[in-house]
Amino acid sequence: MGATKTELFTKQQNELAAMAKAIAHPARIAILQHLAKKNACICGDIVDELGLAQATTSQHLKELKNAGLIQGNIEGVSVCYCIDPKLWKRYKDLFTAFFQDVDLKANCC
Repeated sequence: MGATKTELFTKQQNELAAMAKAIAHPARIAILQHLAKKNACICGDIVDELGLAQATTSQHLKELKNAGLIQGNIEGVSVCYCIDPKLWKRYKDLFTAFFQDVDLKANCC
């Protein structure tokens, strides 16, 4: 979607879309699950956990960081990543509201 079209949608719709795009890869879901389980992680551990190349893992981490889902701190030659709790709660609240607002009928089609 072109940048000029996002103005047609609400802030919440744009936020949900950005988060959905950021987590729209199974490797990124695995990274988030790993970080949630460990509560912090060094990049090398993530590479070992996923079984993907360092460069591929780094690209996925970059996408998650750009979306604000994770934060990273440089510790020597390594980067320690963790989930950003404030933004995680925001997205959780947005998705919860999104799913609660939908009342599907069992026989719509």
